[in-house]
Amino acid sequence: MGTVSILRLGRIRAAALVATAALITTSNITAVASAGVIAAEGDGHAAPSSFRHGRPLEPVPTSDSDWKATAQALGRSGKLSADHTVYRVGFPRSDLKVTSKGVAIKPGFALGSYAAFARYGDGKAMMMGDLVITEDELGKVTNALQAAGISQTALHKHLLAHEPPVWWTHIHATGDPVGIARRIRAALDQTATPPASPPSSPPAIDLDTAAVDAALRAKGTNDGGIYKFTFARREHVSSGNRIAPAGMGVSTGLNFQPTGGGKAAINGDFVMTAPEVQNVIRALRRGGVDIVELHNHTLDDQPRMFYMHFWAVGDPVKLARTLHEGVAAGNLKPAH
Repeated sequence: MGTVSILRLGRIRAAALVATAALITTSNITAVASAGVIAAEGDGHAAPSSFRHGRPLEPVPTSDSDWKATAQALGRSGKLSADHTVYRVGFPRSDLKVTSKGVAIKPGFALGSYAAFARYGDGKAMMMGDLVITEDELGKVTNALQAAGISQTALHKHLLAHEPPVWWTHIHATGDPVGIARRIRAALDQTATPPASPPSSPPAIDLDTAAVDAALRAKGTNDGGIYKFTFARREHVSSGNRIAPAGMGVSTGLNFQPTGGGKAAINGDFVMTAPEVQNVIRALRRGGVDIVELHNHTLDDQPRMFYMHFWAVGDPVKLARTLHEGVAAGNLKPAH
């Protein structure tokens, strides 16, 4: 073999070695990158629950008696959901006199703190909730929650300009429900939240509720003089390794408060996946509904959910039609 042929063969072999080395390096980089993603997904709240824990746990049915000790620890009784999976306790801030855009806000319209509990097959409970607190109470409540090991997962507003300044903070915990209830009570004790009042018959709603129902294609309920609608996600939403039922707060809530003269103020919360967010915003704005907040309620939900508060005052039927357009833009169904 001539010298030129030998040199050419050497170059071919060298090129082959370089290509092989590049392939190996690329494979190694891909493997390292994949390992890095796996490591990142295994840390903290960022990982999908199905990746970290396997199939998420489903809530188990319970009875009112199962929550008796929890209610005693909270100092307030709650209500069990129709499917018996969620025990929800409300703490309406009836002590507050809040005004927004000239509307006196009723507690059931936008000032309702709550804690919702669900039990799971591993014997533990998950709690998700939302506390309505004044700006003066905020620091003390935050300290109490952190000292008690209750996670805060959001801090935001539900209303536009309003007096006095009020904040809403979402809370989360997993474990013994009675112990969790005691820790929530310690935080509530840092506020002027009043004790529970006995249930009474709700006042009549000064709105054409039948027309509002028809516009929203759902049936509302009279909750203390506020006309309310709830829509659940069609898909399962998990928090950590547990499925969170709609009653835990993973739902769209639409509230109508009569303001006189056949008009109503609307306020509430849309729950959306990322691809739905802009469609819902556009639907609401086409009907003149203001956007108040866009945020998350939890740290590790799957699929990732975004929540959006809104506000408007006007003809309730026209507003209901606009809200229906927002509902239709998401994967929602009327909750029963």
